[in-house]
Amino acid sequence: MAKNRFFNRNVVSIRDFNLDDFAYLFDVTDKIQTLKSKERGEIAKGLILGYIFYEYSTRTRLSFESAMSSIGGRSLGISDVDSSSIMKGESYADTIKTISLYSDVILIRHPSDGSSRYACEISQKPVINGGSGSEEHPTQAMLDIYTIFKEKKKIDGLSIGIVGDLKYGRTVYSLIYALSNYNVDIHLVSPAVLKIRNESIYDISHKVNMRQHVELSDELLEKLDIIYVTRIQRERFPDLQEYNKIQGLYTIDENVLKKSKPDVSILHPLPRVDEISPSIDNTANALYFKQAAYGKELRAALLSSLLHEDPF
Repeated sequence: MAKNRFFNRNVVSIRDFNLDDFAYLFDVTDKIQTLKSKERGEIAKGLILGYIFYEYSTRTRLSFESAMSSIGGRSLGISDVDSSSIMKGESYADTIKTISLYSDVILIRHPSDGSSRYACEISQKPVINGGSGSEEHPTQAMLDIYTIFKEKKKIDGLSIGIVGDLKYGRTVYSLIYALSNYNVDIHLVSPAVLKIRNESIYDISHKVNMRQHVELSDELLEKLDIIYVTRIQRERFPDLQEYNKIQGLYTIDENVLKKSKPDVSILHPLPRVDEISPSIDNTANALYFKQAAYGKELRAALLSSLLHEDPF
């Protein structure tokens, strides 16, 4: 196996990683799934994942906790700031310094842009960005790319539609940045008020072929190999009336599947609301729960690589 490219490294932006990094991480993810539970449980024995969630999370927190447990480590942290010293007025910097004393790697979700990058300046331990404002969610992009690769056996040459909230969806930006390393066609589908922030993709616009649409048309559906659906995030709308105007604008259901390629893959970072009908959950096209399962395995590989120069 190639040299570990992640040891003691911060994971803040997917832009900090390249194709060789992805290839290494995917190899470790594949390898870790072949280990017997006893072998796997020795990797992080005696080590601790510390986490701080200033925003609510289900999948990210639980998948990291499950991943850390599966490699023999433990997790501790703050999942609800209302019951922490943060509510007493403790500064962000002091919270980071404190949890870095008690853990070997730190996972952070925060509503402010730049929060994870700032944490890296304070923490003595590696920092993982679990979602920073409307910026990025790098480990989600890593597992998204891994899911596509495992299910399609390739990434180059695919036509990928990204649908929904492209303005505020941090998973969207991390995914686009990651995909810019590959030869793909990206179709961005959103209402006008939720179009991609052009200033955020300006520097990669020359690297990847991107087109913008306001409709998930029949013509477009016939082209797509992947439909990556995102939730329109009510909590990020300053005006609830504006949210109500576009709620449910795009819904992936049986009718959409009929108009799509037979082997089109439907992905979603979850949670979903009404953008994917539960009626397609049991189809071969629906990969979002398998995607979540891959997330645990990839994050176990990532933690192993961050914590050990030689994970095995």
